[in-house]
Amino acid sequence: MKIRKDDKVLVISGKDKAKEWKVLKVLTKTNRIVVEGINMVTRNYKKMGTTPGQSVKKEAAMDVSNVMLVCPFTSKPTRVWYVTISDKSWSKKYRFSKVAVKVKGWEAKDYIIK
Repeated sequence: MKIRKDDKVLVISGKDKAKEWKVLKVLTKTNRIVVEGINMVTRNYKKMGTTPGQSVKKEAAMDVSNVMLVCPFTSKPTRVWYVTISDKSWSKKYRFSKVAVKVKGWEAKDYIIK
């Protein structure tokens, strides 16, 4: 899975379409993610002893195919893949236009795929 915790993603389908938030949790076995403030559901808890019953809103997991990673340089949704740098190290590469290199300079050049 190419999306990691603390990455910024854009929701491309579902009830929260076109919203952009941070990933809180990645569930690799089920291919799902939990995004901050997206896919909110209400969970009702019964009264237990002295604790009163309550309704709690929290984020539910959603499928990874419903989101797209946002490029940190251009702030646009983009496709991503990994490239080997040396023997066993990997680097995340973003696919976007050459505009980011002109604006951000050498910082963005290391992450570009032309």
